[in-house]
Amino acid sequence: MSVALTLTGLSGIPLVENGDDLATLLTEACDRANLSLEPGDVLVLAQKIVSKAEGRTVLLESIEPSERARDLAKKVSKDPRLVEVILQESRAVVRHKPGVLIVEDNRGLTLANAGIDHSNVHQRGTDTATEDGTDTILLLPVDPDLSAEQIRAQLLCRSGVDVGVVICDSLGRPWRVGTAGAAIGCAGVASVLDLKGQHDLFGEELRTTDVGHADQLAAAASIVMGQSHEAIPAVLVRGTRELVESHPHRPAKALLRATADDLFR
Repeated sequence: MSVALTLTGLSGIPLVENGDDLATLLTEACDRANLSLEPGDVLVLAQKIVSKAEGRTVLLESIEPSERARDLAKKVSKDPRLVEVILQESRAVVRHKPGVLIVEDNRGLTLANAGIDHSNVHQRGTDTATEDGTDTILLLPVDPDLSAEQIRAQLLCRSGVDVGVVICDSLGRPWRVGTAGAAIGCAGVASVLDLKGQHDLFGEELRTTDVGHADQLAAAASIVMGQSHEAIPAVLVRGTRELVESHPHRPAKALLRATADDLFR
């Protein structure tokens, strides 16, 4: 039996702004590509377009850093205003050194700078910008799983097809160089595949096998999206219908390892 997985980048989506209807933009992009959504399809969306549509931008000039932020900013060589926003978006500081600030954010994600970014975000170039010209930063969605579920429901209304939605961001990884796509929000997809109880080729029962399925989808889609000026913020993944239909749907938060099981902090 042959197995095929296709990933199609949806180009032509305009720069997203606060309040934009992502479901409409996505269905229009599918129409331009002569694609019709099918049951079992998964749309992987770049986190940035979701955050922009939800108005998650912050002007640094509006931020007054606390004493804690000023002190930490000296240690990590970052703008105190940026550090203040990172702290507001975080539960705990995990590690830091000059140029690096790793936190556990309010969603439970462990990542650099609480996922706050300024690339592919319009900058005004004001007098209060940082040394690199940054004056506007973009935060992660408040609840990426809820965002994915809302987009999924809107797509169902517009297309009549129930598809999966994964919100993808590029995260660094302990022990590995380079970022990779990872799922921070998920709906209509099994974020984790529990294979315990199944058997390998030799009949041995699998006892501890969990597969980060949504992360795999995000990583594959991020290859198509690119990381700079490609302007492909959404990817249609086709070929996982059996997995979508045969495993319980679980949100992306199911991918987070419990603190009690975390041996690396």
